Amino acid sequence: MHHYPDAMIRLIKNLCRLPGIGEKSAERLAMHMLSAPGAEIHALARSIDELKKQVRVCATCFSLSDDTICRICGNPERNRALACVVEGPDDLAAIEKSGSFNGVYHVLQGLLSPMDGIGPADIRIRELIDRVGEKTIKEVIIATGTSVEGEATAGFLIKKLKLFPVRITRIASGIPMGGELKYADQVTLKKALDARHVL
Repeated sequence: MHHYPDAMIRLIKNLCRLPGIGEKSAERLAMHMLSAPGAEIHALARSIDELKKQVRVCATCFSLSDDTICRICGNPERNRALACVVEGPDDLAAIEKSGSFNGVYHVLQGLLSPMDGIGPADIRIRELIDRVGEKTIKEVIIATGTSVEGEATAGFLIKKLKLFPVRITRIASGIPMGGELKYADQVTLKKALDARHVL
């Protein structure tokens, strides 16, 4: 890599920090950026800058938003009595793409993982309990994946939510065991949501 100019080496090193980008891919991307029109590269740089400046967390559901309240929470046509609990914003996006859900969400921003030192206070469980306590939500769908952490989180939530007069359901068959929600196809996600069961 030392045979490249310093600016090129710096870009390749920065690109290598991105998930799934090795040195070869980073070199290819850097070469593309070098030969691409200036306007295209300025637009890319601007969008990265805006991402950091404008994207925040929704005050209600903790998903990504460009405002205090996200578009889903702010949409009067969404069913506020039905809340789907997911690990992260990418899982929310996967369910939205399936087109099979018209409720609202609660993004935990992680899963329980005692081995990694992640306990109930480290993810948005308290906030979920507070939302359920407000009595607008009538059903909570737990849509964490079927990994050890996903199941442990679901089990913990069920225990906590059973103290409230709310219907608790868990997404059903369709999500592969040990799989993550964000990698499931849309038909599988639709089946899993449609076939949810009471716990």
